[in-house]
Amino acid sequence: MKTEFSRRDFLKVSALGLASLAFQKNPSPFQYADGDDLARIATRSVSVYSEPNDESQILYQRYRDDLIHVYYEVVSEYGPGYNPVWYRTWRGYIHSAHLQRVKTRLNPVLSTVSEDGVLTEVTVPISQSMRYSKYTGWEPLYRLYYESVHWIVGVDEGPDGGPWYKVEDELDSSYIYFVPAEHLRVVTRSELAPISPDVPPEKKRIEVSIARQMLTAYEGDDIVLQTKISSGVPQPNRVPGRVPTDTPTGTFHIQNKMPSKHMGDGYMTADLEAYELPGVPWVSFFEPVTGVATHGTYWHTNYGMTMSHGCVNMRSEEAKWIFRWATPFYEFGNWDTKGYGTQVIVS
Repeated sequence: MKTEFSRRDFLKVSALGLASLAFQKNPSPFQYADGDDLARIATRSVSVYSEPNDESQILYQRYRDDLIHVYYEVVSEYGPGYNPVWYRTWRGYIHSAHLQRVKTRLNPVLSTVSEDGVLTEVTVPISQSMRYSKYTGWEPLYRLYYESVHWIVGVDEGPDGGPWYKVEDELDSSYIYFVPAEHLRVVTRSELAPISPDVPPEKKRIEVSIARQMLTAYEGDDIVLQTKISSGVPQPNRVPGRVPTDTPTGTFHIQNKMPSKHMGDGYMTADLEAYELPGVPWVSFFEPVTGVATHGTYWHTNYGMTMSHGCVNMRSEEAKWIFRWATPFYEFGNWDTKGYGTQVIVS
C-alpha cells in the first residue's frame, strides 16, 4: 500500500466526492443522510410512542445506528423530570436519552500525515473503520461515531480506492486500522487554546454533585459553567474483584489530560454490543486508582441520570470546555499532558 498520495492521486480521489460513503462491500447506514435534523440511535433499540409519554402506545421500534429525522423537540409534561426532552419523528415520539444528534460534514483530505499523529474528529454520524490483513484482506472493525476523536498517523489507499486515514489505536500503538479520510476533521491548535489562562490555578475548582447530577466550575466564587452530567451507576452490592462503577467521592486534582482515549474492555472487535468506546473525547483524569475522569459522551444524552462506569459523562462540547479551562493546560500535539491541576470535589 502507498504511504502518501501524489498531487495527481489527490485530485483524482477528491473528484470522487461521496465515493467513500458508497463503498458497496460494507455499505454505510448513513451514506445518503444529510442535514442538521438527524439523530442516531445509540443503544440496542428504542420505542417510538404515540405521545411524548412512556405510558402511551408503542408504535414501532428503531435499532442501533438507525438514523432518524427529528422534526422538533418537545419538553414533555410527562417527564421524566431529570430529562423531559422528547423528539418528534415519523409517526410518533422518541425519548432523547439514547439518541445522539448528528450531522454529515465531509472534509478536505490531507495529502500527507505526520507519523507523530494528527488529532481528528469524526464529522459524520457513523464511519465504518476497516483493518487490513495480508491473510484475510479488508475486514470491518469498529464503527466510529460522530464527535469521537482519533489520532491519525498516515494516509493510504483504502478498500474503495480512495484516501483513508491510518488510525493508531490509543490503547495499543501496534494496532492500526483505517477510516475514510473525508469523515475526519483535523482539530486545530486554536480550538484547544487555554480558557482563562490568566486566572490563578488555585482560583479554579470543579464541584460534582452526585445527588444533583450536576457539575459546577468556579473561578473564585463565580460560577463559569454549570451543567447536568451522568456519574457512575451505584453498586449497593459490589462484586469482589470487579472495579466499582459508582463515582468515588472526595477531593481530587486533575492529573492527566488526553484528547482521545479508548475506554472499555480493551478488545479489538466489530461487535456492536461489546463494551468498546474508541475515541472518547476530551478526557480529564482526576482519580488515579480506577481512572475516573470527566469526558465527552457519544453513546447517550441521558444527563441527569447515573449512566457511567464511574466517570463523569458530559456533553462533548462542555467536556471540551473543561479540557481547555482546567489545569494542567493541554500541550497541543501531545497524546497526553500530565501535571497537578485543578481541584475536583465530588460529593
